[in-house]
Amino acid sequence: MAPENQSTLTMFILQSFVDDPWIHDILFSFFFTLLMVAIVGNGLIITTIHRSPNLHTPMYFFLVNLALMDVICTMTVVPKVLESLMTENTISYGGCLTQMFIFSWALGSELMLFSAMAYDRYLAICRPLHYGTLMSGRTCVALASSVWVSGALNSLMLTCLVLPLSFCGPNLISHFFCEIPSVLMLSCSPTFINDITTFIADIFVTGLNFLLTMTSYGFIIASILRIRSAEGKKQAFSTCSAHLIVVTLFYSTVLYTYVRPALGTAGILDKAIAVLYTTVTPSLNPLIYTLRNKEFKTSFKKTFISPLMSLNLKKNIGSSGQRV
Repeated sequence: MAPENQSTLTMFILQSFVDDPWIHDILFSFFFTLLMVAIVGNGLIITTIHRSPNLHTPMYFFLVNLALMDVICTMTVVPKVLESLMTENTISYGGCLTQMFIFSWALGSELMLFSAMAYDRYLAICRPLHYGTLMSGRTCVALASSVWVSGALNSLMLTCLVLPLSFCGPNLISHFFCEIPSVLMLSCSPTFINDITTFIADIFVTGLNFLLTMTSYGFIIASILRIRSAEGKKQAFSTCSAHLIVVTLFYSTVLYTYVRPALGTAGILDKAIAVLYTTVTPSLNPLIYTLRNKEFKTSFKKTFISPLMSLNLKKNIGSSGQRV
C-alpha cells in the first residue's frame, strides 16, 4: 500500500485480454501449460546438470543460471495472469511494485547473462588453448554474480524512481502485468525523469549487451568459417546455434517493447510481444538448449530414464516371482 503523501490509490486493475469468458478458459489453459513447461523443463535442466559431473563446465553453469532466471520471470508474471483470468484482476500497489522489481531484475539479468554466455562460447571456439585458464571456476562465479547484482541494482533504481510518483487518477493498467512503461502512464506526477532514466537504462542493458553478444558471435562465425572440414564446421555451429536462436527471439521482443519511440503504449500487439518474452521464451529455452545437445540428452537419460526403467524392471521381476 502506498503512503498517503505518495498516492491515493491502494490497488491497480490489470486489463483483461478479452471479455469473452470462453476465450478466458482457453487463455487460462495456454498460460497454465506454459507455466508448467517452464517450471518442469528448467527444473529438469538444473537437476540433470547438478547430478552429472560431466556437465560441470562453464557452459552448463551459465545454463543453470539462465534456467533460474526463466523460472523467476515466469513465476513473477504468470500466476497473477491466471488469477486475473479466473477471479480477480486487481493487484495492490505494493504487489505491483514487487512484481515490477522482480520481473525487471530477472529480465535485465537475463540480457546480461546472454553476453556472458556469448563470451564463454567465444573463448571455447576462438581461443580453445587458453579456455581453461580464461574461463576458470572463479571467473564463472564472478561473471554470474556480477550479472545478478547488476540486474538487481538496475531494477532497484528504476523501481525506486516510481515511489515518489502520485497515482490519483485512473487505476487501469493497460497491460496484463505491472511493467514500468505501462505503470508510468497512470502517474499524475511528471514522469520525464523516469522515462529518460528507463530509456537510458534499457539502452545500456539491452542495446550494449546485444552489441557485445553479436560481436562475440561475429568472431565465432569468422573462426568457424576458417575450419576446413565440413564436420568440424557443423559441430562448431551446433554448439552455438541454440544460443543464437534464444538470443534472437528474446532480444527482438525486448527491444521492441522497451527501445521504441512510443514508450509506454500497450496495445494488443504489445501484449502479444510481452507474452513471448514473459512466458513463451522461458518455456522454449529448455527445449532449444537440450534437444540438439547429445551430451545433455545422454546425461538426462542416465539421470531420469535409466532409473525409471530399472525400477519398472524390478517391479516386473518381483511380480513374476510372486506369481510363480
